[in-house]
Amino acid sequence: MRLMLLGVGTAGSARFAPAGLLVEYGRTHVGFDGGPGSEPPETVQAWLVRRRDDAVYPELCRIAGDSGMPHPAVASFRHGALHVEPLPLPGDAPVGYRIAAGHHTAVWAPECRGLPLWAEDADLVFAGTPGMRQTVEAARRLAVRRLVFARLDEEACAAMDAGRGPPFGEWGVEGGRYRM
Repeated sequence: MRLMLLGVGTAGSARFAPAGLLVEYGRTHVGFDGGPGSEPPETVQAWLVRRRDDAVYPELCRIAGDSGMPHPAVASFRHGALHVEPLPLPGDAPVGYRIAAGHHTAVWAPECRGLPLWAEDADLVFAGTPGMRQTVEAARRLAVRRLVFARLDEEACAAMDAGRGPPFGEWGVEGGRYRM
């Protein structure tokens, strides 16, 4: 399974495109979130989002309609060994996604403060920087193997600019590729 960050920004970021992810499993492609400048390629079989009440959702629907992509949805997706499930997140955050293929698991939860219990033993977790301390503590407690901050707020950008990394894990990079 190959994963690529399409964007790492918040909705109002002037610096980065909105946080988005592309998962490739063989010839199957699934997009997660994103927005103008970080939408998945037209070849996706599904475009999964964490919420339909987001201000950018109508724009995502327009992009999908103009390009012939599937309509963005909060939904499960299965194709062969690839299983994607929307699952609840703690607090006020919308759903996150558990992405599994064989014995490998990734988690897409870029708006969550902390991490959900269903992220336990994940090979790769994409999280957001708001509530970074809670997220780091949860990642350690849940034995997450690799933590990538994939939705960077202003505080994270300032730390990056100063040459500082997160206390655990790594900063996500637009176009960054990950393999499991």
